[in-house]
Amino acid sequence: MTYEDLDEALDLAARGKGSLVASLVTADRAVAARAVPVAAAWHGRLLVLDAEAAAESTGHGSPLPQLKHGGPGRAGGGEELGGLRAVKHYLQRAAVQGSPSMLMAVTGEYVRGAEVIETEVHPFRRYFEDLRIGESLLTHRRTVTEADLVNFGCLSGDHFYMHFDEIAARESQFGKRIAHGYFVLSAAAGLFVSPAPGPVLANYGLDNLRFINPVGIGDTIQARLTCKRKIDQGKKSPQGIPQGVVAWDVEVTNQLGELVASYDILTLVVKREG
Repeated sequence: MTYEDLDEALDLAARGKGSLVASLVTADRAVAARAVPVAAAWHGRLLVLDAEAAAESTGHGSPLPQLKHGGPGRAGGGEELGGLRAVKHYLQRAAVQGSPSMLMAVTGEYVRGAEVIETEVHPFRRYFEDLRIGESLLTHRRTVTEADLVNFGCLSGDHFYMHFDEIAARESQFGKRIAHGYFVLSAAAGLFVSPAPGPVLANYGLDNLRFINPVGIGDTIQARLTCKRKIDQGKKSPQGIPQGVVAWDVEVTNQLGELVASYDILTLVVKREG
């Protein structure tokens, strides 16, 4: 069916009164960002198909097991009506399927695997308004030594056997002594933090922390810090300084490129204007 422009195409799609799944085939991320919120009201799932996703796509008729979709405006899955689930039962929900770059364009939030923006300016040197979603820093590397484990254990008081008992650690599932998970976090912060005073004021918290693979003595770690989400709360510090919250996606990898730690770090960042 032909159409004159995107608005007419969306209008024609809406006249079908909805379906289980619909596909949007486009290479234009701006088109996807505009079309998906409109079409989501009429479809349980939307597949955004571009060259990046086409190689592994099996068509929009093939649902993914982790998705819940039961038709236009609601998700399936037989959820019991208790607590927030009861509220969600009355909300319109749709699953969106597409390449990481397309999903980032649609949601306005960085999705791992999407294109990142790398510049010569450290992301921590930018004010809240100047930061772009997807702005990223790949740090230098650091090799973990036995002295790191000993010093961190003495400083923290954490002398867990996996970090200090060579025999017990060798008999464990890891087969060797491993670094403290919180040492890995601290070392990663040392890799990506810009130490001079600047727009980033403080660490606000951590979300979704997972230790994926163990880090042993002699392993070399590296971190990627990416601006994931910006939250303008309209607040000021007690001194009257306007600020917002920035969520950063952090990936810590070893010398084999394996993910060893994954989390979001939240920071308070100064705004240029209130």
